[in-house]
Amino acid sequence: MTGLNVEWALEQLDDFIRATTVHHVPPPSGVISAGSYRTADSEEEVVKRAQVAEQILDRVLPNWRSLEVSTSRKKWALHHEASLRARENLRRQEEIRKNLGDDAPELSAAKLHPWVWDGASSLWQSGHFREAVEGAIRKLNAETQNKLGRRDVSETDLFNQAFSEQAPAAGKPRLYRMKNDGSSTSKSVQRGARTFAEGVFAGIRNPLAHEADQEMPEQEALEYLAALSVLARWVDESTLEVAS
Repeated sequence: MTGLNVEWALEQLDDFIRATTVHHVPPPSGVISAGSYRTADSEEEVVKRAQVAEQILDRVLPNWRSLEVSTSRKKWALHHEASLRARENLRRQEEIRKNLGDDAPELSAAKLHPWVWDGASSLWQSGHFREAVEGAIRKLNAETQNKLGRRDVSETDLFNQAFSEQAPAAGKPRLYRMKNDGSSTSKSVQRGARTFAEGVFAGIRNPLAHEADQEMPEQEALEYLAALSVLARWVDESTLEVAS
């Protein structure tokens, strides 16, 4: 679980599970009733702990809210069961990974270039993967415009001009990934950045514009974000040159 402090998360879940454990309260003497049920901690304390627990559950069990749990006698039943599941998942994640998966390296979306993740994170966490990719593209486009100081061009045209192999012109600064010394290597790197950016917009951005009603699988969206992260890093780390 990349980026998650597992020890801390387990402590929080343990505390929340304890706080939401239900105890039967028998009726007063002489009263005919099945009694009532209450959580170990007060409602106010449970609500406070839920604020943190829900964020952990969103990371460990993204679909926890859809679990089928009876809440007829226990308001926090769903949270309680989801926390039990999440705790077990965290405790045994290494065992699960080794026995159910290929133990391959994992790619964390949160560790992609900040331009990309900042543009995608809120939609990603709610399961809107296609919209998250679109948000990342918009953020990347805006940050590139900011670096170049341009608002007159965007997307493919913006990047074609930014990574152009031609010298900077008035109002048309360039981005260079390596020293612009005229060598075949520098020209090749410049051309590679330009054509990669063009491929990103032709192969990712344009199809998305025509698939507004279609959701995207999470893995496919993550791969797209990775491609956008590469481009974002190139832009961010490139040297800006303006016409003299």
